[in-house]
Amino acid sequence: MLSTLKSGVLWRFFYETKAIASTTTLCIRKCEQRRKLNTTTRIFSDKYNIILMGSPGSGKSTVARILAKKLNRPSIDIDNDVLEPLWGVKVSEKLKEKGSKYFIEEEGKALMTVKAENSIISLTGSNPLHDDAMQYIANTGYVIFLDYPAKGILERLHKMKVDRIVGQEIGTPLTDILDHRQKSYEQAYDVRILCEEDDSPECVSEKVVQALKVLEDDHGYVSTRQDKNSVGSQDRTSLGEILLQGLAPDGGLYVPALQIPCLSKGEWSRLVNLTYQERALRIMERLINPCDLHPSKLRLFIDRAYNTETFSSEKIFPVRHLEDNQFLLELFHGPTASFKDGALQLMPQMFVDALRHNQPLNNNGRYIILVATSGDTGSAVLDGFRRHAEGSGVGVMVLYPEDGISEVQKLQMTAMSGGNVNVLGIEGDFDLCQSMVKRAFRDPDLASWLSANGNLKLRYKNAANSITWGRLLPQIVFQVSAYLDLVEQKVISVGDPVDVCIPTGNFGNILGAFYSQAMGIPFRRLICASNTNNTLTEFINSGMYDIRSRQIQKTQSPAIDILKASNLERFLYHMSNRDHELVRRCFKNLEENQCFEVTGQLLEDIQEFLVGKWCSEAECAQTIKKCFEKTGYLLDPHTAIAKFVADLVNDGDVPMIINATAHYSKFAPQVLQALGHKKDIKDKSVSELFDMAHKITDSPSMHCKLEESLKSLSVSEKVLNPSYEDVERAIKMFSHKI
Repeated sequence: MLSTLKSGVLWRFFYETKAIASTTTLCIRKCEQRRKLNTTTRIFSDKYNIILMGSPGSGKSTVARILAKKLNRPSIDIDNDVLEPLWGVKVSEKLKEKGSKYFIEEEGKALMTVKAENSIISLTGSNPLHDDAMQYIANTGYVIFLDYPAKGILERLHKMKVDRIVGQEIGTPLTDILDHRQKSYEQAYDVRILCEEDDSPECVSEKVVQALKVLEDDHGYVSTRQDKNSVGSQDRTSLGEILLQGLAPDGGLYVPALQIPCLSKGEWSRLVNLTYQERALRIMERLINPCDLHPSKLRLFIDRAYNTETFSSEKIFPVRHLEDNQFLLELFHGPTASFKDGALQLMPQMFVDALRHNQPLNNNGRYIILVATSGDTGSAVLDGFRRHAEGSGVGVMVLYPEDGISEVQKLQMTAMSGGNVNVLGIEGDFDLCQSMVKRAFRDPDLASWLSANGNLKLRYKNAANSITWGRLLPQIVFQVSAYLDLVEQKVISVGDPVDVCIPTGNFGNILGAFYSQAMGIPFRRLICASNTNNTLTEFINSGMYDIRSRQIQKTQSPAIDILKASNLERFLYHMSNRDHELVRRCFKNLEENQCFEVTGQLLEDIQEFLVGKWCSEAECAQTIKKCFEKTGYLLDPHTAIAKFVADLVNDGDVPMIINATAHYSKFAPQVLQALGHKKDIKDKSVSELFDMAHKITDSPSMHCKLEESLKSLSVSEKVLNPSYEDVERAIKMFSHKI
């Protein structure tokens, strides 16, 4: 694991996938031990050590002594209590005698002699550089990473008159060593503590106590229709379990049992100058118990999901100025040119991991996820599972209405057929596709056949659609990141208010902004922009959710052609102070009577958080044309809905972030028609329309990945008659490929 650069002046430490896997396996083993005991983590009542890790100068020893008093545990300082008594010389003398490389080996051997329980252990800054020793000590408890800002570390080391640390040779800047140390720390912790530059050891110790308390109290996830007073009286429901289930057994949606964590202004400031991947890790590890998904594995998943091979922007989801106080959060740089890529490049990895760790031992089960789609979800699900789940025993079959989606959406999906994904057109509408999926899922004969012929099981679309918590987590991240980008661009300072306007159908994306707000991002107003299917607008303004006399109107913004906004249930749950009875009553009424109503203080609270407006088809087209003529930027119809509403409610007092949820080229016919090219586009192919749009503007630039997939020669389109027997036969044939 240790090697030198050719110059011989700088040690570099490379951690292979094997090291990540061993660390993660270690965490899983600890988690299983806790579940056997009492389904909760029991940090304070068991014999687990609390192990502090961090750079030299991060105050580990001082924090350990404070924690020892707070928690009434013995404190062990590896430098003073282990190394020097064992070696009989000062640590600095041993380093001088052995040199960095052999010192780390000797130090690792010494760490593996420690026998301790229920103690606070402060590691040396170089302990994490020895894999075997870290695995040994990590198995005795929780590793807490005191992640202190590099600037503060350098200042502290200067005050301590420390100008060299283990691994540093003459002429090597200390900043380089700290940077490489950080990479080794990143693979070894269970819990990260984001320390601020002016944090005192007392403040850091309190953050550690609070973080441990969160783990102690974490009961996983609960249903929106579950009595909050019953939490803790039953087995803990893990992230993996809810990813596999989708809906809760009582029909509700899963939410964290604990309150959403809130970060301080100083903690948010630590994230401003980080990459999108680094921000995503730090945000999501605050939302995910390390026993459910260890940070080292989460980092691996994030790096696989968000990179320039998959996304056409290095910023992943960049924020750019549009006009005046308005900024666009461009969510369309992923492989299928839709905001859904943000979740569906990450969620399949989490889903496969959940399958591996939640199915019975020695059960090499395989799964087919059935999805019915009316648009973008199908291509995003296919791409995500094709990239990240092939060879895992998980396959995806998507059914779409042959005449019910756009030519672009159809080409996107059919170009991806093959491997562990399959696409089938159905001669019928979306409702028919949906009924086929439901019937297959409930078919006992099909289930028996799949089980007998390859140990296969069907998973319903809940495993991949927008109601699963795994889809919401990444949406929280990109809403937070948009705010941090405005800080990085010096448009605002941390803590300044910002409005956000989101084209909203199933309420998932705006719910991500709501959770971001709960985490401490100062979104002043969450503006919900609807098209003519404006049930959400009506609900926000009146408290009445009524679809009795409504039918879905097909519009040029199909992703928000939704009457039942599923994720609204989560929002009502939180706004009503987790009133499960109210939530159950509302959505039972919606199911049975097609309506429900909220009044009084609850409605006032909702209206304090949300602004609801809508946009007609004519106004949408006019907005596309007007925005292009004024700014040169070409909006897709969904983003145009948000832009129209943003203009409607904009008071100019604070910056406005508009979610640009799709690339205009996905809707080239509608966009070109809005620009006045109605006659020019008649009878033209998708490729010709792309070329026309490309010649009109390069703002935003053409989506090259989308263009490549649509011009692919490997399109495989199969259309079935509206017959369940044909669908059943196709499922059986596909099962042999998984």
